[in-house]
Amino acid sequence: MPKPPFDQAELFADAARRAASFRETLPNRLQRPLADYAGMLRRLAAPTPETGLPAGEVIAALDAQMQPGLHAMAGGRFFGWVIGASHPVGVAADLLTSAWGQNAGNHQASPAAAAAEAVASGWLLDLLGLPRDASVGFVTGATVANFVCLAAARSEVLRRVGWDVEADGLFGAPPIKVVIGDDAHTTVFSALQLLGLGHDRVVRVATDAQGRIEAEAFAVALKAGEGPAIAVLQAGQINTGASDPFRRLIPFAHRHGAWVHVDGAFGLWARASAQTAQQVDGVEEADSWATDGHKWLQTPYDCGYAIIRNGKAHRRAMTAAASYLPEVADGERDPSHFVPELSRRARGFASWAMIRHLGRSGIAAMVARHCALARRMAERLQAEPGIVIVNEVCLNQVAVRFGSDLPVAEGDALTQAVIARLQADGTCFAGGAKWRGQSIMRLSVISWPTDDEDADAAVAAILCAWRACRG
Repeated sequence: MPKPPFDQAELFADAARRAASFRETLPNRLQRPLADYAGMLRRLAAPTPETGLPAGEVIAALDAQMQPGLHAMAGGRFFGWVIGASHPVGVAADLLTSAWGQNAGNHQASPAAAAAEAVASGWLLDLLGLPRDASVGFVTGATVANFVCLAAARSEVLRRVGWDVEADGLFGAPPIKVVIGDDAHTTVFSALQLLGLGHDRVVRVATDAQGRIEAEAFAVALKAGEGPAIAVLQAGQINTGASDPFRRLIPFAHRHGAWVHVDGAFGLWARASAQTAQQVDGVEEADSWATDGHKWLQTPYDCGYAIIRNGKAHRRAMTAAASYLPEVADGERDPSHFVPELSRRARGFASWAMIRHLGRSGIAAMVARHCALARRMAERLQAEPGIVIVNEVCLNQVAVRFGSDLPVAEGDALTQAVIARLQADGTCFAGGAKWRGQSIMRLSVISWPTDDEDADAAVAAILCAWRACRG
């Protein structure tokens, strides 16, 4: 085999040194990119290279040129979106994953990748308290996890009425009623769109002040009409952290023949801690669940899990067959039977590594710590005149409204001004959203390095920005 015209060990070592340097400088960096998208386009614009650069120069150029456009997402003072911080153990596992170059499509191509997924699947089900015989597909994130789960749901509810959607498609198929809360995440609607079920054909159900589905409205929606039905519930509303009342909704949905899917991108991880598990009580009775590894498990991007109680429905919706692919014997598991892709990254290695590193106790402690920090930040902000916390801080989400004593338009303007000033300051990063028609600052406490010092520094910076904007 020809050898590359450079020292692989030195190249990898150089990349590792640069990665470590980036991580080590995170606490001292401004918590925002130095260059915006337009600036980065200008910075990188160049004709297509006619000749190549030496390997070491390419890595050095990549590091130097990309740095201004990098966000401190892996640091302890990033609260902008509900995303984890790519734990160093997961990153190291991911480096090995890239170096190994394994295609995780089938167990014969990479026995190690298939076995790692199988073992990590069992650990995941145990940690989340879900049925141990459920099937798990390792996907890019909750967006695709929702797609996979809803594909299985579509397949099964149509099969029950005698329609084979895998063979015959949706042309002429009985219509499927999809019941979903008004405050469901946009990725669920995207999945419904991709599956041909439509994002506007759904039956939207009223929710309470925290975004939880109202049981009475849910019952009315499910009782109306006949035919196949899918109910979509939520563990962890993106702005409030609230979860639907699963103990009431799931049994009712099952009595009416509906498949129950739960979008639990981050909220499902409440199951991992005794201090928060009650928030999602009864969620284990659903038929499918979508969640992320790159949120509370802190795996690197990309990593999500499609978890389905009915393994046959899962495989029926996803399995690809071809004469050149190996047959699967009893007791064997091909990763491609549970995801849309055939060729893909071996995501199971980083998942295995993170669960092995943190263990049940480490994951539980991290979830509990983040939720405690969210409450701590909310209490300190709420004590300031003119600031109100608009959600019940039940998990890791804090929704903050500024100018609470002012008319809506003035409060919106002040809230947006505080967010802009905070982001420009760079002490921490938080983003904005709309909740119940009003602007809010949203704090998502979910990065593994975030500690008391980070939380207190963020609160101080937010208060400083608020006082400056209030005048």
